Amino acid sequence: MNQMKTGLLMAAMTGLFLAIGYALGRETGMVMALGFAVMTNLFAYWNADKMVLSMAGAREVSPRESPEFHELVARLAKNAGLPMPKVYIIEQDQPNAFATGRNPENAAVAATTGLLRRLSRDEVEGVMAHELAHVKNRDTLIMAMTATISGAIGMLANFGFLFGSRDRNAPGGAIGQILLIVLAPLAAMVVQMAISRTREYGADRGGAEISGKPLALASALKRIAAGAEAIRNEDAEANPAIAHLFIINPLSGVGIDSLFSTHPNTANRIAALEAMAREPGFARAATSGSGGPWDMDGPAPADDPAPRGPWG
Repeated sequence: MNQMKTGLLMAAMTGLFLAIGYALGRETGMVMALGFAVMTNLFAYWNADKMVLSMAGAREVSPRESPEFHELVARLAKNAGLPMPKVYIIEQDQPNAFATGRNPENAAVAATTGLLRRLSRDEVEGVMAHELAHVKNRDTLIMAMTATISGAIGMLANFGFLFGSRDRNAPGGAIGQILLIVLAPLAAMVVQMAISRTREYGADRGGAEISGKPLALASALKRIAAGAEAIRNEDAEANPAIAHLFIINPLSGVGIDSLFSTHPNTANRIAALEAMAREPGFARAATSGSGGPWDMDGPAPADDPAPRGPWG
C-alpha cells in the first residue's frame, strides 16, 4: 500500500512539473519541462548522495577510526541482507542520523557525534537499523529524487514568474497561469513531505525487525526529538532541503502531524513501535540502559538528555 501511495505521489509531483511547463509554453513548454525533469532526475540519481553528505557536513570514517560503530553497522547490514554501506560521522551536537545513496550497493549512513554521545548502545543500534531499512526499501533514492524534483519545480516556477507567458487564451487565462506558478511549488513541497512521512513509518518497522529492538528505537526517537528541540543544527538550518532525510526533523524537532511536517508525529511512531513489541513471537529486547552511550571525546554536555557512560 505504501509503495502504491508513494508512486501516486511521485506521479503527482511529475504532473506539477509538466503543468508549469504547459502554463509557460503550451505543448512546447510541457515537452521542455519533461526534458528538464529527466535531466534533473539523472543528475539526482548519480549525485544526490554526494550533495546531501556535503551539505550535512558529513565525513567518512574508516573501521580503524571508529571500529565499534563500523562493527555495529556491519552486523546490522548483515542482518538486513545488505552490502556494507559507507559510514559517515557528522560533527554536530544535535543527536540525529540519516541514510542516502542510489541503491544498496552505493549506500551511506551518517550519524552525528551527538547521537553517538547521548544514546545508549541499543538506541544507536535501533537508529542505524532504521536507516538501513530506508536503504533496503530504496527510500534513499525516492526521497533524494523527490527533493530534487521539488527544487526544480521551484526553480521553474520562479523562471515562469519572471519570464513566463501571459497568454490570456491559455486555460484559466493569465491569472490562472500566475496562480499555477505560485501554488505549484507549495503543492510540490506538500507532496514531498507526504512521501517522506509515508516512508518513515515503514523504516521504523523495518528497523525494528532488523535490530530486533523496537522499544530501543522508540526510546531513541524520544531522546532524539528532545535533543533536536534543545540543540540547533546549523548545517541543516543552512540547507533545509535535507531535513526530511533525518530520522527526526533537525530544524525544529517538533513532531506534529501537520500538512507541512516532514516527519510523522513522534508520539505516534513510538506508539506504533510499542505495539509492534507486543506482537506475538516478536523478540523483546531490553530498551536503553543496558549499555552506556558511545565514548566520545570530552565530558557530556550539561543539557545531555541521556545519562552517559563509557563503552565496554
